[in-house]
Amino acid sequence: MINDRVNELKGNLIVSCQALEDEPLHSSFIMGRMARAAKLGGASGIRANTVEDILEIRKNVSLPIICIIKKVYADSDVYITPTMSEIDSLMSIAPDIVAFDATDRMRPGQISLDDFYKQVRNKYPEQLFMADCSTIEEAVHADRLGFDFIGTTLVGYTPYSASDRIEADDFRIIREILNRVKHPVIAEGHIDMPEKAAKVLELGCFSVVVGGAITRPMLITERYAQAIKEKKITAEKS
Repeated sequence: MINDRVNELKGNLIVSCQALEDEPLHSSFIMGRMARAAKLGGASGIRANTVEDILEIRKNVSLPIICIIKKVYADSDVYITPTMSEIDSLMSIAPDIVAFDATDRMRPGQISLDDFYKQVRNKYPEQLFMADCSTIEEAVHADRLGFDFIGTTLVGYTPYSASDRIEADDFRIIREILNRVKHPVIAEGHIDMPEKAAKVLELGCFSVVVGGAITRPMLITERYAQAIKEKKITAEKS
């Protein structure tokens, strides 16, 4: 059951405030300030990684948070809240929503999504869970399992979806997922323009998550620098 607090996300923008260890902005303090800036800019929710960052963000904003822990295991390519250990850590801080990888890939310890979901749901039956999917089929499967939210988070980020973009072919992936699932859809992944964010909400998504286009200045700078470089090369050839 979606509570009133989480329902505030409906029709609105969620900003992903994350910075990994190898990124210049890696700091719980900075992520807290980033979340404050996002709220002042009009965000209605935050997506955040690690207990430390989430607790710092809560000091700065009172917005609902989609909570994850990214952790790499040697025996699996799944890294978004991949095991019960990460779930337990997030549950210790009473999360609004917990998101985890809902792809077809095996979790650490060679555990299938179906088995992992059953374990998690049995242990925490009242918690809201979001499925981070990479294909239409994975979204449909996650919906049938009973995830509270279906996310397009990993579209384009798995080997078998690498060429996909949710905005391609007039948002065909979003349209088909919306037509085939009963749980609310949260659009996420490569939504790098305000017009795209507005479009997915117009199509019927519950909410939209934007990350890199807002909170990763190094990547934003690279886009500008690359465009300028390409323009110079074209001018030199002409």
